[in-house]
Order: sequence, then C-alpha cells, then structure tokens
Amino acid sequence: MSDKVEFGGRYLLTAPRLAVWAALNDAETLRAAIPGCSKISWTSDTELEAIITVNLGVVKPTFKGDLVLSDIEPAVKYTLAGKGRGGLLGLAHGTANITLDDHADGTLLAFTADGGASGQIMRLGRAIVGASAQKIIDHFFERFGDAMGTSVTPLHED
Repeated sequence: MSDKVEFGGRYLLTAPRLAVWAALNDAETLRAAIPGCSKISWTSDTELEAIITVNLGVVKPTFKGDLVLSDIEPAVKYTLAGKGRGGLLGLAHGTANITLDDHADGTLLAFTADGGASGQIMRLGRAIVGASAQKIIDHFFERFGDAMGTSVTPLHED
C-alpha cells in the first residue's frame, strides 16, 4: 500500500486576487480557516509553525508541525510543504501547489496536493485518510471564505 494520498481542487472566490493572496498569508485568517488549528504563526518570511488536531474519524491526532513556502510569485502562486509530528501515531507530510488567477467573478484558486503519513495513521487505510483529507480541504476553503468575508464556490470537473 502506498503511503501517499493525492487530492486537489479549484475554487472561485468572490474577492480580488490581491485580497485572496493577503488572506493566504495572514496567520489569523489561516488559523480561523484550518479545522482543528489551535496555533499558527510565522517564524520567518517563508516559514510557519502550527498545531492542528485532525479528525480522521476513528482517531483525532494532534500534529505539531512546520510549513515552508517556496517558489513564491506574489499574488500568483506558491508551493507549501509541511511536516507534522503526531506523537505515537507517527508523522504526516504534504506538499501543495497553489495558484491564483483573475476571473470575471473574482479569483480562481487552484491547488494540487499530495501527502502521506507513517505509522498507525496509514494503517487506517488510504481511502479513509484520502477522504478525510479532501473533506478537510473543502471545509478549509469554506471557512477561509467566511474568514475573508467572501463566498467560495467549489468548481467540479465534469
């Protein structure tokens, strides 16, 4: 069984691209948007640390981790890589590529991500972790829109 799960999505936000970029880089907006996040703070211009409790259904591990931004093109794109330590449940890791484009109704945010885990988390099964990850991402964007005071519409491929 692979220890990697892939997911992604496209979302339409009814806000200008610069406002979306600013919110993606605001620790308080991110804390409000990330389900289970009790702390997130900048430790440098490109690094954040966070404490997040993830609801995987049967277990709810708390991860303490570090996030690093790279390949930054302001208001256009960046890559976000993170590693979290979940105590006895092991490690989780992930990378997301996020891009922003102008849209007639606001901003189109697209991302592709992959992540995985070691130890007990992946023993729960790839399908459970993958479904939880996509649900968490969808919930994040709903909460992100709320924190920004804008609406967010998921765009599904037909």
